[in-house]
Amino acid sequence: MHRRIWDVSAVDKENAAALAEAHGLDPFAALLLSSRGITDDAAVEAFLRADAPLCDPFSIRDMDKAVAAVQDALDKGERIAVYGDYDADGVTAASLLYLYLEALGADVLCYIPDRNSEGYGLNLRAVERLRDDGVKLIVTVDNGISAIEEAAAIYRNGMRLVVTDHHRVGAALPRAEAVVDPHRPDCPSKFKDWAGVGVAFKFACALSQGDSDAILDDFADLITVGTVADVVPLTGENRTIVKYGLQKLNVGGNHGLAALKNVALSSPRALTANGVAFSIVPRLNAVGRIDRADEAFELLISDNEETAQQLAQKISDCNSTRQSLEQKIMEEAEKQLLAQPELRFDRVLVFNGEGWHGGVIGIVAARLMERFGKPCIVITSDGDEAKGSGRSLEGFSLYDAIDAERDLLTHFGGHPQAAGFGIRTADIPVFRRRINQYAKTVQMPFPTLSLDCKLRPGYISAELLPVISMLEPFGAGNPQPLFGLFGLTIQSIQPIGNGKHVRLQLTRGSDRIQALKFGVNAEQFPYRPGDSVDLAVRLEANEYMGVSRVSVYIRDIRLHNTDERTVLESARLYEKVRRGENVRPSEAAACLPDRVFAGQVYRFVRDHIFYEDDVDLLCYRLGGDGSEACKALMTIDVLKELGVLRAEESGRLVTDDSRKAPLEQSALLQQVLRLAQ
Repeated sequence: MHRRIWDVSAVDKENAAALAEAHGLDPFAALLLSSRGITDDAAVEAFLRADAPLCDPFSIRDMDKAVAAVQDALDKGERIAVYGDYDADGVTAASLLYLYLEALGADVLCYIPDRNSEGYGLNLRAVERLRDDGVKLIVTVDNGISAIEEAAAIYRNGMRLVVTDHHRVGAALPRAEAVVDPHRPDCPSKFKDWAGVGVAFKFACALSQGDSDAILDDFADLITVGTVADVVPLTGENRTIVKYGLQKLNVGGNHGLAALKNVALSSPRALTANGVAFSIVPRLNAVGRIDRADEAFELLISDNEETAQQLAQKISDCNSTRQSLEQKIMEEAEKQLLAQPELRFDRVLVFNGEGWHGGVIGIVAARLMERFGKPCIVITSDGDEAKGSGRSLEGFSLYDAIDAERDLLTHFGGHPQAAGFGIRTADIPVFRRRINQYAKTVQMPFPTLSLDCKLRPGYISAELLPVISMLEPFGAGNPQPLFGLFGLTIQSIQPIGNGKHVRLQLTRGSDRIQALKFGVNAEQFPYRPGDSVDLAVRLEANEYMGVSRVSVYIRDIRLHNTDERTVLESARLYEKVRRGENVRPSEAAACLPDRVFAGQVYRFVRDHIFYEDDVDLLCYRLGGDGSEACKALMTIDVLKELGVLRAEESGRLVTDDSRKAPLEQSALLQQVLRLAQ
């Protein structure tokens, strides 16, 4: 069961009305701005213009030294290596700086490490290879800030180093001619939130003696893709860059990106920031996950349309392979929970498998976190060595949790919501136990879903689309608006997309709308005609025959006025009792099923299509308020133990009428009874 707490932004309607009048805004646009904390005149003007001035690149610490080092190499005719990273941010950053240095007449090459054999950042083998290639100056992009040992090796090998990075700074800086990172404590730049490609852009601007407009005109589409890919806040300078870059991306620009856009989109259309995030970025990332990212780099520096098209198709094929690998690991991870059901009660879910593709385990961890509403870590083993990647909920620092087990790790890095590490295979069970012990010492947050505002269904129309688009580009720090529609009645449920999705017809009073829910078929969809529901939706344009219509896409759905916190707290109590840790008798008693309740659950499962994930709905169907989730979950476990219920591979629960067993025969029930005494 995975529910989220819906958090509807509090809107100051008087402030919104004042903004609308002062700036000549549509009242709905003013309402959205107010809901996002954009409440004064200066902030409104800056946000809507999306033309925040680009700061002086020399305001970043060491930028003057970095320029001097590169200029010295240019003057001497020395070979320069741009050292990038294998993800979309790193590849776009490497492509930008390579192309710019090449245009300056530099003897330049690019090196991007292999994700699976070399890992992230500078490594000693690559340093030696670059030395043998005659490189005298290495310039990193999107990495290098933590490469203390590797930086020392560069100088031992008679080379020099310039670091450009955007990751957090450690206790010491690497030896270098210059360390350009806006997160240095001594960096005076006012803007800090560039992606790696953003820092590379500022470096190119500095090399051009501050001609930012010319560099932006040449590379805005590359900078946009890398900025969107790295999920940095689309505010301030980033918002300016991305807005301009989307225009360039949609009229041609970089041959490689144009070819990738043609391959990725089923029909010609203008890309938004969300479109970049869901069509371009996964493909650029996939080639670094499945193969070598060199091909993505070759695509982005290509000046030949035919070559670019061939590379774009190959990269898109890698993305299809990546999706297949992800699905396979997802299925195997879920089978682990079926084989070891006690693992699902952990605060942090740790999955491990032999030979899982290391390039996709981070994406699988994100999908599992979404599926189970908990921090999730996926580890792949190769003999005695293993590597893991994890994703976390907002409010639980996975970085701190993994850092607490640093003595078990061979390497480690990341940030609060995502982290990666190496570990010995034999230490995985100890790691799982200890990270859950750590999680016991901190408050685990509930997953939340932030909504901009409530919306009357009758207010939905195509006229809203240009109003919403005023807030573009959407991304981190400025997400696509999500609206709450409350108290609608389901009239019909129709399968669409070869049965993979559903379309709902809904009404509230005289208002009638239709909405789409992707990724669930009609049988698995747990709601029925006649149900009163709340929807969290996004609104998007749907162009057909030259006419723009509004489509309503469901992000989440619940029975009307569901109290998610009550449900989640009850489910968390069930997990605590199943773990058997520090359980008070009253807590165990709340989870105890009696014969009457068990009979109700049995008959409901017998008479309806029911999936285990929908226990909260079961409570409401049986007349409860969600606080019975702990008892319902325990009842299902007891009935499964007795063989009266069983779960099919799809997750559907079914009854076995041939099995008859009194509740008292359940060892689990007896265990809970002892805890309740």
